[in-house]
Amino acid sequence: MKEKLPDIKLNFNGKTNYKVLIAPLDWGLGHTTRIIPIIHQFLSAGCQVILAGNSKQRSLLMAEFPTLDFLHLPGYNVKYSQHHRFFVWKLLLQLPSLQSIIRKEQRWLNKIIDEYKIDLVISDNRYGLFNKKIHTVFITHQLRIRSPFGKMIDKAIQKLHYQLIEKFDECWVPDQLEKGLGGDLSQPEIKPNIPESYTGWLSRSKQDLEIKKEKYLLIIFSGPEPQRTIFEDIVLEEINTIHMPVILVRGLPGEKKIPELAPGIIVYNHLPSVELNRLMLEASFIISRCGYSTVMDIARLKKRSILVPTPGQTEQEYLTCFLSSKHLAYCEKQSSFSLTKCLEQAKQFEYYFPTENADQLAILIAATINKLDLKIPAENTYLQKTSI
Repeated sequence: MKEKLPDIKLNFNGKTNYKVLIAPLDWGLGHTTRIIPIIHQFLSAGCQVILAGNSKQRSLLMAEFPTLDFLHLPGYNVKYSQHHRFFVWKLLLQLPSLQSIIRKEQRWLNKIIDEYKIDLVISDNRYGLFNKKIHTVFITHQLRIRSPFGKMIDKAIQKLHYQLIEKFDECWVPDQLEKGLGGDLSQPEIKPNIPESYTGWLSRSKQDLEIKKEKYLLIIFSGPEPQRTIFEDIVLEEINTIHMPVILVRGLPGEKKIPELAPGIIVYNHLPSVELNRLMLEASFIISRCGYSTVMDIARLKKRSILVPTPGQTEQEYLTCFLSSKHLAYCEKQSSFSLTKCLEQAKQFEYYFPTENADQLAILIAATINKLDLKIPAENTYLQKTSI
């Protein structure tokens, strides 16, 4: 079900005063980084934003928004297999515990709504953060979930997925309808039976034409353990053979120890958005996982990239095939990854960079606030809702 956004002026003048709870999934850091532009938009609209997540997410988000309230919300703490063949099976074995976590999320949210007088919830892939008392939004770029078990199983998984999504009031998809990045993950034939809108690319990255480019190779490690470390080890085995400056960003916020490498290799455990943005702009090539948030960053900055999917993650494996076929990125499996070989082949790869509709998110958030305005006045929102 597609929702047409109304024409709304985007001059809020700080008068909305709604309290917005924003909580991303703790699956790597991609879900956490991609809510950063959403937070900025709600703050620009005059809303009070409250964040929720675990300790790693707190480290990242508090570096970006040190004045905002942050509530502790335990993560899903999914455990991953070291071998890609058992990746999905290990996830399936954890489904009962995930159901328990979702029920705990519901109880937690019910308490937080009363305590903090929340008006709106933005949940990035956290299935338990819906509530009948207030407006709730579910964010996912993966409406169609791919598994290694074939189309019949995929349809059953999608049906279950939609049952969970449809408990929310609406669904936001981090992509754009034209020249999208997610293929049929974000634009399947069948959609959930609730209002669904495309946010555009949710990227914290910004273009800056004054920054000098093509200065070094930037390698960004991310995603769930133990595969993040496995890929890092593969790269480090070959890193000394690269005859160009290299910068590594390890994707470990809160980590203090930095490995000592050869001269000419600069290492960061984690970087705030502004500094990482500058490094990405200056890089001649970016090597990273094929996490969807990273894909959105690279597409916005129009950077040449080498993307390596996390083994066993069927979503990333599909994305590498889709992006490679559209010439959006050069892609390589981890099992056959060679740093020198991939760099040489990427230099010969013909890259294509799509255009972006940069106003979609602002328009969507304006429309969402407008929905709240139509229900009740902006002042004293929670008290009026609970008295109805």
